[in-house]
Amino acid sequence: MIGFEPDAEEKEILALARRFAHETIMPSAAACDETESFPKDVMQRLFDAGLLDPEIPVEAGGIGMSRWLDAWVTEELAWGCAGITLTKTANNLGLTPVMVAGTPEQKRELLGPFTEELRFAAFCLTEPTSGSDAASLRTRARSVPGGYVLDGTKRFITNGGVANLYTVFATTDPGLGPKGIVALAVPRETEGVGVGKRESKLGIRASDTTEVLFEGAFVPKSMRLGEEGQGFRVAMKTLDLSRPNIAAGAIGIGRRAIDEATSYARERKQFGRPIIEHEGIAFLLADMQMEVEAAHWLMVHAGWLADQGQPFSAYASMAKAFGSDAAMRAATNAVQVLGGYGFMRDYPVEKLFRDAKIYQIFEGANQIQRLVIARWLAQR
Repeated sequence: MIGFEPDAEEKEILALARRFAHETIMPSAAACDETESFPKDVMQRLFDAGLLDPEIPVEAGGIGMSRWLDAWVTEELAWGCAGITLTKTANNLGLTPVMVAGTPEQKRELLGPFTEELRFAAFCLTEPTSGSDAASLRTRARSVPGGYVLDGTKRFITNGGVANLYTVFATTDPGLGPKGIVALAVPRETEGVGVGKRESKLGIRASDTTEVLFEGAFVPKSMRLGEEGQGFRVAMKTLDLSRPNIAAGAIGIGRRAIDEATSYARERKQFGRPIIEHEGIAFLLADMQMEVEAAHWLMVHAGWLADQGQPFSAYASMAKAFGSDAAMRAATNAVQVLGGYGFMRDYPVEKLFRDAKIYQIFEGANQIQRLVIARWLAQR
């Protein structure tokens, strides 16, 4: 990583993502947030641009983009709107179990369609009574001849109401704990699969978040990802791999908060001069920039380590926790810089403030990330 610099092709991809954020995502952001509407038209254009699912491997018909570059693309897009961009992140999360544990045939069958037309995926792990303690999930996968019968409820599932494919984690025997969990790929059209409550959220309101219901849904054994009892491992590996992308969404929010606050501070005058010339504001902006810049390179480093096959789990946790904490501080301080205007919905910083909070919570709360990092420190 010493002397790291994107090459010419990578710079073109990042420039494309930056233009897309400015020209397509940002103009739709306020309306989607206000109405809590899912921007399928924007997703179609993102798919057409080749930026929706770029990590799908070449052998499945994709372009096989590196994880560090895809995370950076996500950061650029999230600058425009984190809620809209989260649909892309959720697709990545939902498809990663197939990339991690799928056979070559499963990868072609399950991932291939995502390269041919606009489709959505959802990662179904969280339940009404299990969040951080994912091993205590209650959704049952009862073994029957030829496969499994699924029964249970998944909650707070991003893309839950629009997904064509669900990657579902269920237990064959609650008494086995993590060793009883199985990972299954479940097409939306499977009988017994339904969508429950659509959530109304504080932030990221353009993303689709619902319950997903399984009532006697038969899933053939051919749709199991990995061996029976390996589902928990698949889920944890998926979350590790996704954390640089989650960090990226937060960092995009942080960058936008800095841009909005800096622009305002240059124009707003108090005591006869622009407020950016007052140390109280200038130092606040400087701290925001330092933290978000550091978070960006921590994110890139974590993704690069994953691409290289090196140990990266602790670094992914660092990127996710530090990036989301930095974004929350940047959004909070942007509201402070704008003062009363920052509290009004006429200005984008109040949306950034609302969007940022969830990044400290989902895909492993930051307290869990600190636990991962502390255990790594104790063992190394």
